[in-house]
Amino acid sequence: MTKKEMFARIATVNANDAEIVEFCNKEIELLNARKASKKPSKTQIQNAETLEVIKEVLAEAEAPMSISEIKGADARLVEFSPQKMSALLKKLVVDGSVIRSTDKKKVFFSLA
Repeated sequence: MTKKEMFARIATVNANDAEIVEFCNKEIELLNARKASKKPSKTQIQNAETLEVIKEVLAEAEAPMSISEIKGADARLVEFSPQKMSALLKKLVVDGSVIRSTDKKKVFFSLA
């Protein structure tokens, strides 16, 4: 449970106490403001760029590709470890951009 969800629940449970509800609403506003003003880190920016490169590689592919094939398809991806590539591809699978398929024990990826 997040802090925001906790404050919302406290406000709901104590709906008859205006002071508690006001406090909880103020804390929720502060959490929202903090989240809105947060800038992405250097790693988050790099990951976003890398995700776009991976999508480009998969868009040009004629068939689903393994992680090693994706890494070899673009010089910008060679520096990344298989574990890092796997984590980035998992993000793309979760957001629905990429489809993960398995053939025996080998995993392949393609654009959705």
